[in-house]
Amino acid sequence: MGSMNMVNKPHAVCIPFPAQGHINPMLILAKILHSKGFHITFVNTEFNHQRLVKSQGLDTLNRYTSFRFETIPDGLPPPENLDATQDIPALCKSTSETCLEPFKTLLAKLNDTATRPPVSCIVADGAMSFTLDAAHELGIPEVLFWTTSACGFLGYVHYDTLRQNGFFPLKDSADLTNGYLDTIVDCIPSMQGTRLKDMPTFLRSTNPEELMVNFVIGETTRAKNASAVILNTFEDLEHEVLNELSSTYPSVFSVGPLHTIANNMVANDLNLLGSSLWKEDTQCLEWLDSKEANSVVYVNFGSITVMTPQQLVEFSWGLANSNQTFLWVIRPDLVSGDSPMLPPEFLEATSKRGLLTTWCPQQKVLNHPSIGGFLTHSGWNSTLESISSGVPMICWPFFAEQQTNCWYSCNKWGIGMEIDSDVHRKEVEKLVRTLMVEEKGKEMRKMAMDWKKKAESSSSLLNIDNLINQVLLQS
Repeated sequence: MGSMNMVNKPHAVCIPFPAQGHINPMLILAKILHSKGFHITFVNTEFNHQRLVKSQGLDTLNRYTSFRFETIPDGLPPPENLDATQDIPALCKSTSETCLEPFKTLLAKLNDTATRPPVSCIVADGAMSFTLDAAHELGIPEVLFWTTSACGFLGYVHYDTLRQNGFFPLKDSADLTNGYLDTIVDCIPSMQGTRLKDMPTFLRSTNPEELMVNFVIGETTRAKNASAVILNTFEDLEHEVLNELSSTYPSVFSVGPLHTIANNMVANDLNLLGSSLWKEDTQCLEWLDSKEANSVVYVNFGSITVMTPQQLVEFSWGLANSNQTFLWVIRPDLVSGDSPMLPPEFLEATSKRGLLTTWCPQQKVLNHPSIGGFLTHSGWNSTLESISSGVPMICWPFFAEQQTNCWYSCNKWGIGMEIDSDVHRKEVEKLVRTLMVEEKGKEMRKMAMDWKKKAESSSSLLNIDNLINQVLLQS
């Protein structure tokens, strides 16, 4: 009877784009589907699976009979640094050109066994739309999960609009620095007030055949062929943008914040299954326990951002001169082409009020009562986790739709302040002090707590049930 129940389960194959910020929310969604009765096959690239085994342990990954991990090759030679994030444009090109056949072979293998149910649906990252061909061949529904914000996704959706209106390609490389990027974009109705510099950054090119622009236009167009598009956001936060997207795509579901939904739904033993490709330092939580409420600035620029040695120095002295307590995550590959080297004088000056680590359990950190602010790259996972924790932000966006998230955080949601991309220590010092001790920071913290409450009462739980019943179970 147990075997019969297993075989009759719906079987979702979940395949993220092979980067940390995409794997995280996909794994959370997979856990939620598992808690709703789905058998899960989670598909990483071979390279990232090796990293996951190293950070999580093989026993952890093999613990569950109805939540299995499989791999396909990414088509790229392995990088020299096995702990570094791979080049994103190269991954986009390689996955779209080489991954369909290995994925179809994997699906055939999954369907050719009596020990697990046949594949009944596919949940793929929005940047892995090649999987639509495999779903079509099998005659099963496929959902595309865009792990961006809704506003970031809408920016991508309008790449062709921006091209038609002459915003892309740039006429001259000088447009990158002469103020042209401050031009207001007036051709996207629900993004009024945004500048060209607030659009996802792949447009900043003089090359009309820019790889990432063409890739994005192709992926957002193919998304119209999906059974549904889902976004890790909630209605109150991005309702205008979600309304516009719903006029472009036949079925759009806002299902976030996924991590807060999962905390209340997923069994504790499955919650132990992590997605971090780096080993996490949990000792920082004990350090935070010794700090007063709202007294610590958390600094983390995510899994992809790289900076120059000089930018690292400017951030360090800005933090030091602010006289605020801080927890700073510094990845080994944070500085381009070199190991991060902090000035010895900085380390000495901040030894009693600063903690440095290489990676940490971010959700737990942001939810810790001692955290009063977040200096972030404005990646969507980080932004949404900050909103869900009621923590205001200082934003230093690096690339892609991080600039769009930054603009919305600062101008629409009232919970962010932007640092200029050409970072200076005096600006860092000023903004950190404003966030942590001045009246404006208190107002932002109050606004962040208001958004936290709205996130907790969102309609996303109902949307997840509708997604399952109206789409995923319709094979």
